[in-house]
Formats: sequence, structure tokens, C-alpha cells
Amino acid sequence: MGGRPQRLWPCGVVMTLMVNVHEAKTQLSRLLEAASRGEDVVIARNGEPVARLVPMSLAPRVPGAARGRGRLTEEFFAPLPDGMLDAFEGGR
Repeated sequence: MGGRPQRLWPCGVVMTLMVNVHEAKTQLSRLLEAASRGEDVVIARNGEPVARLVPMSLAPRVPGAARGRGRLTEEFFAPLPDGMLDAFEGGR
């Protein structure tokens, strides 16, 4: 399988491009570009799909968006047990 990434059909349907692992390794930049344009890129091993490349959708961060979604109890502020504290401090 391979070839050029498939484009949108005139009716707007996305064609899936399936490539094998070897082609994905040698053509990664081209496949990343295709995925960033919204094309569906699937990587297969022995003809079986194992991964899909999808574009990142980074929404802008909104300060305070998680306010009220969690709470800290008094236990959070309690001293750590010695064994756990040692693990954090590299066994000192």
C-alpha cells in the first residue's frame, strides 16, 4: 500500500491513506503534512492497522477554566511518610 496521500473527494468524504511501517518511517514528514491537512493516515503492520496520525488541536488555554473542579483535603498538606519522602529525595 502506499502512494500519495488521498485527498478529499468532491463530495467532502475523506479517503484513508494506509501505509506500512517501513513507508511510514521513510516518509514521516510527508505523512505528518498530510495529517496536518486533515487527511486520515493509518499506519499498518502486516496489513493490520495499528496507529492513526491525527492533527493536534491545541485549544487556547483559559486561566481559571478548571476552577471548582477539584479540591484539596487536609490530608494533602500532611507530611509524607518517610519511605515516600526518601523516594522523592533520591534515598537520602
